Amino acid sequence: MKNLKLDRPLAVFDLETTGIDPDKDRIIQIAIIRVEPDGRRKTYETLVNPEIPIPPDSTKVHGIKDSDVQDKPTFSQIRREVEEFLQDAALGGFNSINFDTPLLMAELKRCEGELDLRNVMQVDAMRIFHTMERRDLTAAYRFYCDKELVGAHSALVDTEATLDILDAQLGRYEDVPRELAELHRFCNPHEGKFVDRRRKFLWSESDEAVFTFGKYKNQSLNEVCKDQRGRGYLEWMLGKDFNEEVKDILRSALDGVFPKKQG
Repeated sequence: MKNLKLDRPLAVFDLETTGIDPDKDRIIQIAIIRVEPDGRRKTYETLVNPEIPIPPDSTKVHGIKDSDVQDKPTFSQIRREVEEFLQDAALGGFNSINFDTPLLMAELKRCEGELDLRNVMQVDAMRIFHTMERRDLTAAYRFYCDKELVGAHSALVDTEATLDILDAQLGRYEDVPRELAELHRFCNPHEGKFVDRRRKFLWSESDEAVFTFGKYKNQSLNEVCKDQRGRGYLEWMLGKDFNEEVKDILRSALDGVFPKKQG
């Protein structure tokens, strides 16, 4: 890479999945390219048995069928290899902040992974692209690299294209930071405002978690827990279709432990 200045490894990755819900769907292919500060690269790529059927609509997108993954390792079987590739690295991808990273975190949690990705630095070529040009991966590859993307929706092809796009973006835009920490802030303009990734809670001026939705919108989680009806509302939420990060916050609050803002 010619334009990105690395002070730590950067692990650019892409997932092909059973669907688009980060909390419910499963990985069926993963590719990672880890770039060290000295420029060395190593690549990891494999199909994954999701242990659930692949919907036909998803197969239409990436071409991967149940028969393609039936003899492949499950995510729990490759978990340590994935963690090794991501260890101590910033993360990069194309729409990875909203989709790939939350889904990967969910998979790691399901198999009791040891790697915590909640506070890792992230750069997202799609966010840069949408901020500056507003298109998709194939158009981005054509626009920045003057090439046609052959084999889109193969995890490794998409990952290699994302790495090329990211480097070309930094060469094109003087206003886009080159340093990882600054590029992380560029890709995460609302970092520190919200307590959770789904933005169900935000931090108040006094650093308390505040509801962003529902009957207790704009009220602090702490205050809601002081009221029996409020506690009943949290218990009701635990039975609904909220993601595990939100449910962990609710369970802790019911036990008297509330989120603390880091930094």
